[in-house]
Amino acid sequence: MTTQGAKTILHPVTDLEKAKAVYAALLGVQPSADSSYYVGFEAGDQHIGLVPNGGPQGATSPVAYWHVADIEAKLAEVTAAGATVRDAAHDVGGGRLVATVVDPDGNVLGLLQDR
Repeated sequence: MTTQGAKTILHPVTDLEKAKAVYAALLGVQPSADSSYYVGFEAGDQHIGLVPNGGPQGATSPVAYWHVADIEAKLAEVTAAGATVRDAAHDVGGGRLVATVVDPDGNVLGLLQDR
């Protein structure tokens, strides 16, 4: 089963306001989502998100989210290949499901399904 590519990248930040200014300058656009717990930017076909303190997953480095049609099937496929589930699929609002897995070298990979 193929993916739709890594279209969403979440960056953990310590100061959301300062990071927001830097990413707005880098991307040349203002945020499409702007709250105290998440700031998101649309840049071409990618969504760049800023999450304070690594968000609910406590990430310490950026996490790329691979868009998939069936998150449960993709989780089964990548775990059968040797990945370990870090965060099971869960709804983050609007029917969007996300999950994270860890590859054999400890890299965190995100999966995202829009319903």
